[in-house]
Amino acid sequence: MCGIYGYLSPTGTIDPTILRRMGHPLKHRGPDDEGEVILDSSEVSVGLGHKRLSIIDLSPAGKQPMANEDETIWITFNGEIYNFREIRKELEGKGHKFRSHSDTEVIVHLYEELGTKCLERLNGMFAFALWDAKQKSLFLARDRTGKKPLHYCVHRGHFLFASEIKALLQHPLVSREIDLKSLNKYLAYEYVPAPNSIFKAIKKLEPGYCLLFRGGAAVTSQYWDIPMEDYPISDRTEAQYIDELKELLERAVTARLEAADVPVGLFVSGGLDSGVVAAIARKAKETLECFSIGFEEASFDESRYAQQVARSLGIKHHLKVFRAQEMLHMVERLPEILDEPLADPSILPLYLLSQFAAEHMKVVLSGDGGDELFAGYQTYQAHKLVTFYDALPGFVKESVKAFAFRLPVSHKYLSLDFKIKQFLKGVGVSSEVRFFLWRGAFSNAERHALLRPEVRLELQNENAYEEIYRYVRKSGLTKELERILYLSMKLYLQDNNLVTVDRASMANGLEVRSPLLDRDVVDFVCRLPMEYKLNGLKTKYILKKVAEELLPRNVVYRKKKGFGVPLAKWLTGELREFMLDYLSQERIERQGIFHYPCVSQLIDEQLTMKKDNRELLWTLLVFQTWYERYIESAGSVDG
Repeated sequence: MCGIYGYLSPTGTIDPTILRRMGHPLKHRGPDDEGEVILDSSEVSVGLGHKRLSIIDLSPAGKQPMANEDETIWITFNGEIYNFREIRKELEGKGHKFRSHSDTEVIVHLYEELGTKCLERLNGMFAFALWDAKQKSLFLARDRTGKKPLHYCVHRGHFLFASEIKALLQHPLVSREIDLKSLNKYLAYEYVPAPNSIFKAIKKLEPGYCLLFRGGAAVTSQYWDIPMEDYPISDRTEAQYIDELKELLERAVTARLEAADVPVGLFVSGGLDSGVVAAIARKAKETLECFSIGFEEASFDESRYAQQVARSLGIKHHLKVFRAQEMLHMVERLPEILDEPLADPSILPLYLLSQFAAEHMKVVLSGDGGDELFAGYQTYQAHKLVTFYDALPGFVKESVKAFAFRLPVSHKYLSLDFKIKQFLKGVGVSSEVRFFLWRGAFSNAERHALLRPEVRLELQNENAYEEIYRYVRKSGLTKELERILYLSMKLYLQDNNLVTVDRASMANGLEVRSPLLDRDVVDFVCRLPMEYKLNGLKTKYILKKVAEELLPRNVVYRKKKGFGVPLAKWLTGELREFMLDYLSQERIERQGIFHYPCVSQLIDEQLTMKKDNRELLWTLLVFQTWYERYIESAGSVDG
């Protein structure tokens, strides 16, 4: 796991100072080693850089950027290829000579054999840039579900790329102009969907895509898509499906345990997904250590379940209980970790968990992806309940709304008033948009009230949910639940969850591997009939069946909670002054984007407990702290 960066110049030589400056903000991603190569020529010049976290082949032979024998092909690579040994054996059979035992070198020789088609063979998480001197082309690629990030910028024939945006911002050609379309989407989703970023000049390479830059032009193409089907053929019994899933998970977990020359640990939250991964890992390996965190706030603490899972499996358990003050300190540091606004507060505990685990390990396995693959979110259940709500007479609906808004505001985790009001927020819109309204922040009406008139005017013809419609058309899916599952992977998983995991873990030099997102597991689960995922109102149906043999029953069937933080309580308590400072009238009006009376109303309602605006205020607060660092204080930002 590493940080990669570089740029191509069609007009002159590569400036080593600029290249080095691009690498500096990525040092947290690869604290063990670093390397740069500059390939100047009269036609086109390229500079490639790498920050290394040494996991496979710890020797100097694994150093990057790495080349083939005649140095006509160079690569800088971030990630892990789990089937690299199998591919290496095939390549050696064809006469390829290897100088290292790394998975990176396998990609170089596989490219020599197959060109850009090499991606079809790779099973892993990755982002890489490969320079082909003979073709004078730069080839970029990103893994299927987007576990590893890759950003780029095209400017007048120049091409720049990096693992994180903050590295690109070190190049003088990259503008910091905000993309208002992306800001509008951030307010709607709480993140900026790919392929755009918060900056007009910077793009994200989408998961399952590659990019070829040659002759001054960048061409992207898709090599894989989520294989969701409307009417999958059900040709096996339930028992057969359970056995096959179990076998695939065992293979995925074992591959991730074995592809490392350093110890591999586990994240265990006490939930189903990480519990299944831990149980399978324990069967594959006798000596394992797992890491969990607890919180003083009782309604958010799940450490007793994590302890139960570890005890039941005989795994050495490391637990650290954090005080609220430690997480609150992280709020001020968020812009260092996130170089684009992302309002998922779970990054706070995830960062602290990664920091804790990194004291002992370089690699951990996690349960990421289970909710999206197996329909684990409560919003999937709510989708089914909306059908019944829609059938109610109008006067009953009005009574429900009146009851909801008479409920006293509570700041507890997923309180009744919060859940009912969120449910009602999604009534009356398409099922696909509803899913994201339930999970997102500002509705269309709320954004209209928040943005200043001149900003609204600029966005009047823009649809914040255009990605939803684009993906739905592209998928060809006609059934609602299948569409929602597809969208949750294409948007929420790739642009929110996996970004959160990558930034929180890599900020601490820790690699997180996700067996549930293994290529073969994803292909299998996506093609399962829906009743094996959401069975009535039972979520993760088939995964729970697999887990029954592996984990205590109360862990398998307990109510889903998630990785929450007491935002509502903090905003009226410990974070109150911080919020009032960053959302002050002076700051808001100087910035010129938001309508201050709307912001003031949101704050007043929160402080007087007339309304729970935690999601809206947190989304604004994350943007404001980001804006302060990357726009207002741009001259002093060095990552």
